[in-house]
Amino acid sequence: MEFFNTLSDWLWTYVVITMLVGCALYFTWNLRGVQFTMLPTMIRNLFRPSNEPIESIGKRKITSFQAFAISLSSRVGTGNLAGVASAIFVGGPGAVFWMWVMALLGASTAFMEATLAQLFKRRGKESFYGGPAYYMKFGLKQPWMGALFAGLIIYGFGLSNQIVQSNTLCDAISNAFDVPMPYVAAGLALLTLAIIFGGIHRIARFCAMIVPFMALGYILLAFYILIVNFTQIPTMLSLIVRSAFGWEQAAGGAVGVAVMQGVKRGLFSNEAGEGSAPNAAATATIPHPVYQGLLQSLGVFTDTLVICTCTAFIILLSGLYTEGSDGIILTSHAMQHHLGRFGGWFLTAAIFLFAYSTIIANYFYGETNVRYICNKPWAVALFRWLSGAVVLTGGFMSLQQAWSIVDLAMALMTITNLIAVLLLSRYAFRLLKDFREQRKKGKEPVFNPELFPEADLEGWK
Repeated sequence: MEFFNTLSDWLWTYVVITMLVGCALYFTWNLRGVQFTMLPTMIRNLFRPSNEPIESIGKRKITSFQAFAISLSSRVGTGNLAGVASAIFVGGPGAVFWMWVMALLGASTAFMEATLAQLFKRRGKESFYGGPAYYMKFGLKQPWMGALFAGLIIYGFGLSNQIVQSNTLCDAISNAFDVPMPYVAAGLALLTLAIIFGGIHRIARFCAMIVPFMALGYILLAFYILIVNFTQIPTMLSLIVRSAFGWEQAAGGAVGVAVMQGVKRGLFSNEAGEGSAPNAAATATIPHPVYQGLLQSLGVFTDTLVICTCTAFIILLSGLYTEGSDGIILTSHAMQHHLGRFGGWFLTAAIFLFAYSTIIANYFYGETNVRYICNKPWAVALFRWLSGAVVLTGGFMSLQQAWSIVDLAMALMTITNLIAVLLLSRYAFRLLKDFREQRKKGKEPVFNPELFPEADLEGWK
């Protein structure tokens, strides 16, 4: 574990963050700031009708919004509640500013990987499927690289991360209602199996139903707290900016800590560049790959600029971030400061919805990559039962070992994925140019696979 921790810390501190920031700047420049200039288009197309002029698989489609909801289910998890608190605890209020900066830049990376996933998606019996493993195999012609990534995401998201989410959820429910954790874990495992054995369409319907509900509820609560503390908002925003640049700190290293915590929190939360969300983006039935790329950029904004910011404001307005509490305990104390006992109950409900939806989305990412390695019904069924067992295990295990290996797996995932996205970036740049040219002519953009005659685009033929 000490070796894994040392290697993971080194990779995240020096390699992963450098690659993510560098790629985000490079993509933002070459895409001409697509995440800013096309924000209205992202919002307009969030609920666009599923009337795409490409043949559906059977009679069932995964809509653009459903694919967006699956990816948002993974992004919006317990990290939005506990991770933001830890960033503020370690890096101070200034970490929030750098978290915003990373989201604004990282949205371009999310656009790239989602667009490539759509371009190189494949046709299945029930839906489209794809992701980084598939654009590594069919885009780069490097199946070994795809197999490496598939193994990393199966372990990182499909298994180990499930223990983290399950343990956090079981602990919260157990403490709130005085129920033994093993009983909570057993119930959670049964709920998980009920959803995942329904296949991608049940997962998509579940996420499309629960994600808007949980996100809207949390945003409304934060908005209420902002209204009640309206006079403190200017002071809070000023504190964030001053702390971000170290203008209030006596020690010169304080600004460095704020930058590092904000950047890391933004990257961990919105997952831009890790290669997870493209697995969901590939399932959508849409007329042009850029549509899903735009929605995944919007997902980064929703996760970090909205949900994470809500948590940050709740904590900062409470003034409790200097009292020594960290993680979910700090968020809980802040909630109770504003809302009394109701705040604790609401946070417990939020943890359940956030963690459970993340478990479902993480399972889907794992299944997609199990199919890449062994696309057999028995392999998928085995992985489903294994996922239920892993969720059950979360009620019995410590988080320390799981986090150590999860962090390392995600670092290696991100490095592998970003290399592939950089090598395939010309496709995404050309797709956006084609999308913009069609819009200038007053057309509804429709992708023509003949644009890339050299590429294996089975999902578009």
